[in-house]
Amino acid sequence: MTSDPLDFRPRVALASLSGEADADWARAASEYAGAAVLGGIALDEPTREAARELVARDRSEFLPADPVAFVDAQLAGLDDVPIRAGFNVRTTDLEPLRAVAVVCRDRDAFVEINAHCRQDEMCAAGAGETLLRDTGRLCEQVETAAETGATVSVKLRTEVRGVDLPSLAERLESAGADAVHVDAMDSESVVGDVAAATDLFVIANNEVRDEASVREYLRYGADAVSVGRPSVEPAVLERVRDATTAWFAEGVEP
Repeated sequence: MTSDPLDFRPRVALASLSGEADADWARAASEYAGAAVLGGIALDEPTREAARELVARDRSEFLPADPVAFVDAQLAGLDDVPIRAGFNVRTTDLEPLRAVAVVCRDRDAFVEINAHCRQDEMCAAGAGETLLRDTGRLCEQVETAAETGATVSVKLRTEVRGVDLPSLAERLESAGADAVHVDAMDSESVVGDVAAATDLFVIANNEVRDEASVREYLRYGADAVSVGRPSVEPAVLERVRDATTAWFAEGVEP
């Protein structure tokens, strides 16, 4: 386990929920978490068109006229909230990614590159999970964001055929990533493999609900855990916060 520019307390993050995770959402749960990942948001025309198609089949998406200005305004809305904010982004174009990374840098937030979304429309656009199989493009996105001086996280998922996440994480670290946010699916031990392979800050996600799930991920070597859908459930968040705080209070080095 390691400490890096993404360090936060408590070691609980609120995971992005497309079309729902905004500044108000983060504010409402801020007493339980040390970080909140807003978004995701589509930045360029291919991913925005995919987002429009998702909305057409009743999925929630943020589709502001100016995505970069939206990111800035949302982060500004958390200036008085004691939480480390991040923004999950999807793009095939490097220029809007660079612009959002600058906003995140200037707002003391982190940018989270989405290599996680598995919706057909987003994958067809060349974003989301598609990037896990296109390591060169994913690393190029990481390099572009990191060159601005922003803190960079990458949202990943396990169980993608043909993708060796520990090896990929090593390449992302070399490209300038500071963290990986790993959706473990049903392969929790992969979190340990990624943590062992790199010095990246590792946030573990998937079915984080209680003390047992928190301790499982932290025992594997995660630096923090994140909560997705239950991020609007105070009872769940309180259990996760208390379990995470207790783990580190026991003398485990972060």
